[in-house]
Amino acid sequence: MISDMKETEVPQKQRSQKESPKKGAPSIVTELPGPNARAVIDADETVTSPSLTRAYPFAPARGEGSVVVDVDGNAFLDFNAGIAVCATGHCHPAVVDAITRQASQLIHYSASDFYLPIYGELCRRLAGLAPFAGDARVFLTNSGTEAVEGAIKLARSYTGRDHVITFLGSFHGRSYGGVSASASRAKYRSPFGPLLPGIVHAPYADLFGSPLRDRPEVAVDEYIENVVFRRLVSPDEVAAIMVEPVLGEGGYIVPPAAWIRRLREICDEHGILLIADEVQCGVGRTGAMWAIEHFDVEPDVLISAKGIASGMPLGAIVSRAAVTKWPAGTHGSTFGGNPVCCAAALATIDLVQSELMENARVVGGTLIDGLHLLAERFPQIREVRGLGLMIGVELEAPELADAVEQACFERGLLVLRAGDATVRISPPLVLTEEQARTGVELFGEACATLPATT
Repeated sequence: MISDMKETEVPQKQRSQKESPKKGAPSIVTELPGPNARAVIDADETVTSPSLTRAYPFAPARGEGSVVVDVDGNAFLDFNAGIAVCATGHCHPAVVDAITRQASQLIHYSASDFYLPIYGELCRRLAGLAPFAGDARVFLTNSGTEAVEGAIKLARSYTGRDHVITFLGSFHGRSYGGVSASASRAKYRSPFGPLLPGIVHAPYADLFGSPLRDRPEVAVDEYIENVVFRRLVSPDEVAAIMVEPVLGEGGYIVPPAAWIRRLREICDEHGILLIADEVQCGVGRTGAMWAIEHFDVEPDVLISAKGIASGMPLGAIVSRAAVTKWPAGTHGSTFGGNPVCCAAALATIDLVQSELMENARVVGGTLIDGLHLLAERFPQIREVRGLGLMIGVELEAPELADAVEQACFERGLLVLRAGDATVRISPPLVLTEEQARTGVELFGEACATLPATT
């Protein structure tokens, strides 16, 4: 509980108010932002890059489970988990212990040039979890966007082809390859051209131009066959199709299973690799270890990051051994697979497999049911969708999504916008049923502040 955690520098008169009347519920004891948070924000804005965007004036100091306390002692229920990163919750004792033990033994040695036992251990573990038949090989990175870069290099190296098909609404990172493959927001791409050549974008999940369901529809297999392959690039020039099995930044869209299966068929027909980008939707978040398992489809390459190490910087490329043919020295990383990060990942996988994946499925069902009831009360909610603890609530307009995000923050609930008008809900996988119900109640209070629909 929050009361058991180490005290931050909070005025004494606030400390007695910190304990919430509900276990794990928010407790707001100052105005927001509070005086300490304002000081942090003022200092931050004098030295940090202006490229950083901040959703709201939140300055976290410490966390436990699904609760985060800011520098003023305000306790928040975390429904974004650091953008779907803190899979096992904040400071899970098993993860903290694994990090501490490894840091006391060996903090760093580069796996690109030497044999790190824990690097190989984690790679064996991930290879055993690969969502495809046959042997797998694993490369560890520092982040999701590095894993995307590596997967593109691997696909081009193996196939001898240079084009990659990705999807409108997708987000694959901020590095040049990642941002070139992305198509969620023009501002991520527009100042940085020319971008990586050879990237072609297609509609996501039968929806043309946007994931929003009121746009003109077109069968995506027809688009790839009749537009991409006929007018833009020959299929024998395409190295890979890279897809988020559940769209993340683009709006938390769950595609039809038939669509994902058709992508696999297209790849098989033309000798193209299928890359599943599970940076956000993987590691138990959807109630399965990998989101693509919901669709009974086997990728050739899987990309993981975010939740894989409970907040430590780590990503992974898990690929079929048969396609992992790049020669020694063609790809490496000084810090990728850092021993401390590997230790955190092994502890995370243990927890996800033993209990948290199932918890995501069960508690996610509670959340979705509660949010569907809110949708019946508030016509401004157009749709509730998701799998496990990866849930999107689509509002009628972007400004309404922004308003809900802000109103939730003011009530001690941390959510984050995604897509054009969607509020994403991606709490730690340790979220309890009681916390889920509290979150739905607070989300309903936030929706009650919206103007009536016309």
